[in-house]
Amino acid sequence: MGTLLSVNVGRPEPTVHSDPGVTAIGKKPVEGAVQVTAPSERKGVSGLVGDAICDVRHHGGVDQAVYAYAREELDGWAEELGRALPNGVFGENLTTEGLDVSGALIGERWRIGGTLLLEVSATRIPCRTFAGWMEQERWVRTFTDRARPGAYLRVLTPGEIRGGDEITVVHRPDHGVSSADVFRALHSRAPEVLPRMLDLPALAEGHRESAAKRLGV
Repeated sequence: MGTLLSVNVGRPEPTVHSDPGVTAIGKKPVEGAVQVTAPSERKGVSGLVGDAICDVRHHGGVDQAVYAYAREELDGWAEELGRALPNGVFGENLTTEGLDVSGALIGERWRIGGTLLLEVSATRIPCRTFAGWMEQERWVRTFTDRARPGAYLRVLTPGEIRGGDEITVVHRPDHGVSSADVFRALHSRAPEVLPRMLDLPALAEGHRESAAKRLGV
């Protein structure tokens, strides 16, 4: 069991590091309850009501409805980078405590609050918007080397959540493939995981297609 430390949403801000010219990566904690819904589009819509998606080609939608990151890993990054990293700074919607988010298995299901049910569906692919936002030299390479990606989740049952809610892992599949494993596989660090990705029904379609392309099948 873990704790939802904060629910974070973003508003569009100008940037030179994204093709749309705006980004909502700088998310901030919200006071009170936030409604989480299941987006009908594959891209371009957040699962959190009030959270903006600016790069509609690469973010949001069914398989990336909600992004979670662990406070413990943010603290590790803060120590490594020598700077404060507030909740939401990695663009995460959910900042958690007590859960190994990067180690969450594809298809793992979380219950948050009374009714919200989420399913781990994808890993993060760091981009130039993330690098520009962090203003850290060689950030994409560093993030890739550490392989602490957090996890994307799809919405199975909508619900209302708020900071302080409990997070309960209600289902954990037995295949052993985590968000971090998929991350390493897609960055050519764990090629042995690629064939296993083809047999994960809960894995985001785009990740499964990438695995198939790399395997030539």
